[in-house]
Amino acid sequence: MKKHLYAFPLVLFLCFTFACQNKAEKADLEKYRAQAKVEEQNKEIVKRFFEEFNKGNMEIFNELCAPDYKFYLPSNNPKPMSREEQVEQEKMNFRNFPDLNLRIDKLFADGNTVIICFIITGTHQGEWAGIPATGNKVEISAIEIYRIENGKIVETRQEANYLGLMEQLGMELKPKEVKK
Repeated sequence: MKKHLYAFPLVLFLCFTFACQNKAEKADLEKYRAQAKVEEQNKEIVKRFFEEFNKGNMEIFNELCAPDYKFYLPSNNPKPMSREEQVEQEKMNFRNFPDLNLRIDKLFADGNTVIICFIITGTHQGEWAGIPATGNKVEISAIEIYRIENGKIVETRQEANYLGLMEQLGMELKPKEVKK
C-alpha cells in the first residue's frame, strides 16, 4: 500500500511535466502557424500587385501601397520615389513599352518581408532614357524586396539588369579614353 502512495506523486509530477511541455509546444506551433499565415497573406498581396500592374492598373498603387510608400531604385538610393512618382514613372514605362510584363520567377516571405525574383519583358515602342524607339523586344531580370505592414506595401527596393536592357536597346558600353 505504501508503495502506491509513493508512486502517486511521481505519476502526478510526470503528468504535470508532460502537460506543461505540451502546452509550450502548442504555443510554439500556434506562433509558427500565425507567422506562416501572415507570410502567405503578404505573398498574396505582392502577387495581386503584379497581376494588376500587368493589366496596366495603376490604381493598384493606391489600393495596396501605404500613402507614405517609398520605392528605392537602385535599392540603396538615398532619394526614394514616392508612390505618386512611381506611378508616373510606370505610366511612362507603359507608354514606351506598351506590352510591358512582369513574370514572377520566385517568391519568398519572411515575416513582413517579401522577396520576388521576376523577369521584365516588353517591346521598345517609344523614347526611353533618351533612346529613340527601336522596336526591340527586351527581357531582363530583377529582384524586389517588399516591406509590408498592416496589409499595405510600405517600401520596395529594386535591383534590375538595366545594363542588359541598354545593350538590348542597342547601346554599347565603351571605356573612357585615357587622357595623355
